[in-house]
Amino acid sequence: MSQSPVKILVVGCGHMGKSHAKAYHAMDGFEIVGVVSRGEKSRQELLEILETDYPQFSNYEEALAATKPDAVSINTYPDTHADYTKKAFAAGCHVFLEKPISNTVEEAQEIVEAAKAENRKLVVGYILRVHPSWVKFIEVAQTLGKPLVMRMNLNQQSSGDMWDTHRALMNSMSPIVDCGVHYVDVMCQMTRSKPIRVSAIGARLSEELNEGMYNYGQLQVTFEDGSVGWYEAGWGPMMSEVAFFVKDVVGPKGCVSIGGVDESGKDSDDVESHTKTESLKLHHSELGADNKFTKPDEIISCEDEPDHDGLCALEQEVFLDAIVNDVDLSDHMFDAVNSLRIVLAADEAFRTGKMVEL
Repeated sequence: MSQSPVKILVVGCGHMGKSHAKAYHAMDGFEIVGVVSRGEKSRQELLEILETDYPQFSNYEEALAATKPDAVSINTYPDTHADYTKKAFAAGCHVFLEKPISNTVEEAQEIVEAAKAENRKLVVGYILRVHPSWVKFIEVAQTLGKPLVMRMNLNQQSSGDMWDTHRALMNSMSPIVDCGVHYVDVMCQMTRSKPIRVSAIGARLSEELNEGMYNYGQLQVTFEDGSVGWYEAGWGPMMSEVAFFVKDVVGPKGCVSIGGVDESGKDSDDVESHTKTESLKLHHSELGADNKFTKPDEIISCEDEPDHDGLCALEQEVFLDAIVNDVDLSDHMFDAVNSLRIVLAADEAFRTGKMVEL
């Protein structure tokens, strides 16, 4: 007997909400029972994309009560995540939650505890975890020996609607917190070591931001095994697009880099360019008796990687599998809290001017 589709309520109809809704709409395992956003325009745009007419709501609590879903997909600003997720669990729903899991470590832990208490599934939107090229990038990095030196950035020169979105996000968190969770999570997977201390620098480059918020930052994290990593992120119309996409890992045995991306002509605020890989370049450090390299560099093709919507569909396959097959997500939830802990420590380090011991 076939499994009944999981009835899902989509909350938030912005960029990520639209991509996830496309996945639910196309998958036999899900049935959208409603879409929620505060503004009617974003709901209408989503329904036009899907070419259908799902029930619409402007109030989350009313939608939850009216649709009685099996699961909720939360794609709103981070300051709503804890409240919306807890209410979903209390209503007996599983939750897909866009990153970061919350604004504070304490709230993140409360969300995880609520999932466990209600025996519900919680999948956090760490899109790079389902990205075949990034999975390969991590696997190759783990062959380079220890310690690792991990260098990553994602600077976005934004204007128009994207600058509006960035300013709204910065009402609650800086770029190194919002985007940093992805790349710190990658570093933790590469090293499989405990992070022990974090430092950071940052700068407020726009008078349009709230007092105390900064739109450029760089965090530095040290791991127990001696590995170190930095992540840099900046948002705004002033940001440079020179080398906006650096993803590079060095170890005693060589280095691996995400390469093949011609940054000329690419917009740094285009989400497709944020996950685009095209190829990995693997360099071997071994020298021969003549003090020259014994192996040529290798180019590992990633040409068949999914686009952004395809990656969101892969995330929803993970979510559906967790629900249908009762997958244990304990490690996944721990990692989501752990990466948030690191980036929030970086934010503290910037604001205090002091290194933070973890």
